[in-house]
Amino acid sequence: MKNEMKRKMERGLPVIGTFFELGDATAVECIGLSGMDFLVIDTEHGPFDVESAMNFIRAAELRGIEPLVRIKDQTRSSVLKMLDVGAKGLIIPNIETVEQVKRLVEYGKYYPVGRRGFAPTRCGGYGFVEHAAADINDYFEMSNNETMIIPQCETKGCLDNIEEIVSIEGVDGIFIGPYDLSIALGIPAQFSNPVFTESIDRILNACKAAGKFIFIFSGSVEAARGYIKDGFNGIAYSLDTNILVSALRDCVKQIKA
Repeated sequence: MKNEMKRKMERGLPVIGTFFELGDATAVECIGLSGMDFLVIDTEHGPFDVESAMNFIRAAELRGIEPLVRIKDQTRSSVLKMLDVGAKGLIIPNIETVEQVKRLVEYGKYYPVGRRGFAPTRCGGYGFVEHAAADINDYFEMSNNETMIIPQCETKGCLDNIEEIVSIEGVDGIFIGPYDLSIALGIPAQFSNPVFTESIDRILNACKAAGKFIFIFSGSVEAARGYIKDGFNGIAYSLDTNILVSALRDCVKQIKA
């Protein structure tokens, strides 16, 4: 259950992914063949739930791309089940408080970091794969290291508490949702506004000071390049739906030219 995306970031390499909305295992395979490092199965805005996410995770494993899941809410069930079916990391939306994040760590990390419930589920090969069949404490340690808890900073409350949130043991990184964060700051989509750029810098600096990874959504290649230059570890570039439509439109334009 090694998390190759995490290994790359630990070596100082940026990782690139996209949000998965197309809803088909073949689409997951194609994204895996693209050279991207991860995809985010979106159960917050997408129509997917645990069973469909499990099949997308299988396809991701087949093509060597790390499957993350943006869960639909902050409940124990949402955290537990997506990890049990094999998500390598969870992005958790609508974070406001330190207490919420502490509960997420409790739900998502095994003893001694948290209190994640144990069962011989898919993520451990139902108890038969090597890393799950040996000492349970070794399995807990590996799972805690390789599966990531990533709160999404998209609210004023999360921003106000960011330094304390990133200092919590068991938080592996932060994902910035720039659209919702800009809305929360009262400047919708004003990404060059000093209020927004200073907020991004604050989150970036807090993560770097705490030794945590930082991800951000980018709607353009140019912005993605800028974020990498600024020191972001991971870029979620666009949505697979948008990439597909844009590519097809470009093909049509070139053929008709």
